[in-house]
Formats: sequence, C-alpha cells, structure tokens
Amino acid sequence: MVILPELVLLTGALAFFVISLSKTPDRNVAKFTALFFGFATFAAACLSFQSQATLFYGAYAVDQYSQLFKVLIGFSVALLLVAGQNLKGIDDHVRPEYYMFLLLSVLGLMMLVSSVELIAIFTSLELSSFALYLLVPMRDDRTGIRVQMEAGMKYILFGVMATGFMLYGMSYLFGLTGTTYLKDIIVFLSKGNLQPAVVVAVLMTLSGFFYKLAVFPMHFWVPDIYQGASNETTAFIATIPKFGAVALLIRFLTVPTGYSPFLVELLAVVAICSMFYGNLCALVQKDIKRMLGFSGIAHAGFVILGLMTMKGEGYGLAIYYIAGYVLMNLACFLVISNVSQEGENLRIEDFNGLYQRQPVLAFILAVGLFALAGIPPFVGFMAKFMVLTSALQADHLLLVCLAAINTAIAIYYYLSVVKAAYTADPAGHPTVVVHPTIQVTGIALVIAIVLMGALPAKFVDFAGTVVQVLL
Repeated sequence: MVILPELVLLTGALAFFVISLSKTPDRNVAKFTALFFGFATFAAACLSFQSQATLFYGAYAVDQYSQLFKVLIGFSVALLLVAGQNLKGIDDHVRPEYYMFLLLSVLGLMMLVSSVELIAIFTSLELSSFALYLLVPMRDDRTGIRVQMEAGMKYILFGVMATGFMLYGMSYLFGLTGTTYLKDIIVFLSKGNLQPAVVVAVLMTLSGFFYKLAVFPMHFWVPDIYQGASNETTAFIATIPKFGAVALLIRFLTVPTGYSPFLVELLAVVAICSMFYGNLCALVQKDIKRMLGFSGIAHAGFVILGLMTMKGEGYGLAIYYIAGYVLMNLACFLVISNVSQEGENLRIEDFNGLYQRQPVLAFILAVGLFALAGIPPFVGFMAKFMVLTSALQADHLLLVCLAAINTAIAIYYYLSVVKAAYTADPAGHPTVVVHPTIQVTGIALVIAIVLMGALPAKFVDFAGTVVQVLL
C-alpha cells in the first residue's frame, strides 16, 4: 500500500511493453489499457494517501506531503489520457511504446516527490526526463510537421546540460556537507554561511529544478519543444511535470531564516524575469502552443512568488497555484487536441468562429483562458490574488506591483484567442466533431476551475497543513 501508485505505473509500463511486441498493435487496446492504468493510478494514490513510511535507508519518504502530490499527479494523468485519447499526432504502430514511456515518466515524477536524498532525486528526475525526451520525436510525420526531430534533439541536449549543472551542484553540496540527505543539507544551509562554494552549489543545484519548472533563465527550451511535439505530448510537458518541480523546490527551500535572505533575493530576480520575459514574448506569438509555452514561463514566476515567503502558508499557496495552473492548461489543451483535425499545430486564427463550429469546446477554451488571465471567479484569479497578498504581507511591494503589471499584459493575448473563437468569421474552417466523453471531461475541468476559484480556503489550508511535515 505504501508504494501502490508506483507499482501500478510500473505494471502499466510492463503491460505496454508486452503489447508493443505485437506486429500489428490494436489502437483501441492501447487506448483503453492507458485509460485503465490512468484511473488505476489515481485510485491507488487516493487509497495510499494516509500511508507513512521511510524506505531505502531514509532516501524515500512516504508522507502526506508526497501523497498529496501523487494524488494530484494521478488525477491529472487520468484527465490527460481522456482528453487526448485519440492521439491524432501519434502513429498507430508506436502507440504502445508512447504510452509505455508516458507511464514511465509519470513513475519518475511519483518517485521524485518522495525522494529526500540527492542520489534518489537525481535518479527519479532522470527517469522522468529521459522517458519524456523520447515522446517528443514520436510525432507522426503525416501531420505535415517536420520539426519534431529537431525539437527532440534540443530537448535532450538542453536537458542534459541542465542535469550536468544540477549534478555538479549536488557534488558541491556533498563535498561541503558530507551527506546527500536533504534534511542534513538544510541544517548546514540554515547556518547562513555564504562562502562562494555554497552559493555556487545552491545555484547550480537549483538550475536543474528551475529547468523542470521552466523558469528564467532555464526556460529556453520551452517554445521550440512545445511547437515540435505532438499536441498530446505538449499537453503532458506543460502540466504534470510542474508538480514534481514544485514539490522538489519546496523540499529544498524549507530553510530556516539564517539562509533565507540569499534565497529570497535569488527567487525575486528569477520570478520577475520569468514574468516579463514570458508575457512579452507571448504577446507576439501566432502559434497557440508557443503562446501557452511563453505564458507558462510567466506563470512559473507567480509560483516562485509563493515560495519566496519561506513559510508554510506560502508553500501551500504555491501548491494551490500549480494545481490550478495544471487544470487551466489541461482545459486549453483538451480543446487544442480536438480542434486539430490531423494532429497539426494550430494558429490563433484556426480558432476563428469556434463558437459556431463547436460551442462546447469554445466555452471550455474561454474558461481556461479567462482563468489563465486571472479573471474572476476562476481559480487563476484567486491563485494570483492570494499569492500577491502573501508577497505583500512579506514586504515585497515592488514585486507585487511588477506582478500586477504582468497580469495586465497577459490579459491581452489570452483574450485575443477568446475574441477569435467568439467573434471572428468561421469561413474556411471545418465543423469540429468530438466524442461526448471529451465534452464531459471538459465540463468537469470547467467545474473544477470554478470550484477551486470559489472555494480556495479549504484547499490552501489543507496544502499548508500538509507542508508542515517538512517544517
């Protein structure tokens, strides 16, 4: 029961390995097997939520903190598999392999949120990352897109570079502290010894975590990979790995006040640069996935604002923000995956008149984009409002003002897509037909986005309580 979600995912990956041995794999078998293991993962995470244990000589901690993230990951995976069940951008012959690597990547994320030792963190991160690297070039050539190989090469090269920085930083931490366990490293950092080797170690270690979250300056891979990968793969990259990055950052940043000033200054620079770079670049994008990629960089800056407080409440708000962000992005990518006829990339103009062509998808898209823009009563508004309030209470007035400016900038490009969907002429664009399960999933996402925005206190309080196990 302690590692039940991990065992379910491993079993699913092995099942797809067996299915892949067939010369003519059936697409329906692959689809329904993936849906089964997606919902089984979520159920297993819920069943094991109260489990507590320390495994592998203290390197793997199963507690309420890790189990909360596993529930969020399991829930998001189930929704993602339903929303992208058609896999329009993936050839039928490689679908079993696609799902196998997808589940292995999720397994790495599940392990990552429980890892409390540097070698365990590195192993989990690499399992998740390398399985994900293989998904990008698996895009079907029939979509007319020829950049997936370039995107795959860039993803793995940038990822290996970020991993090298992180591993070098970890080696410094081990050399300075004589241990690879986070709790002992945090005790060392709490003494506030700002010798150059410590600063270099922290910066280089955090660079690997920042790469996963896609914050400045480890953001450079985002637009090309989002554009080159299939719509379903991009939906995964843009959402679920963010949980692992936030969980890891919170574990690493639960540092007592002695070392906080240096980290706060570092996070402040990272947050503001991410917001301005992401939003200003998103303004000029015509490809919808590139736009969402740059907006994701900006949203990562808001997540960092929550972490800057160095308090349980701020960490809880960061979890709330990233959970809301994942739901909002899943809603948008559900629409993108199903409006795309053959798995091709979509430009903003491809959503022209979507309200007349498929009103349900147009409504789901509008809610997702309104929420990302921070318009009430959706979760995006409450998440931004609460994060900014927390930062203001921590005396970060300048950061709050700059973040508010970025919120205003973001409204323009999000609403430009809504404008195209509801006011533009649909001439030349085909009617969109989607399965009822897709529509039901989209409406469920809308309800979740509204409920999290209308009733944030319970989730934030619960997340804050769960984070207390680390403090």
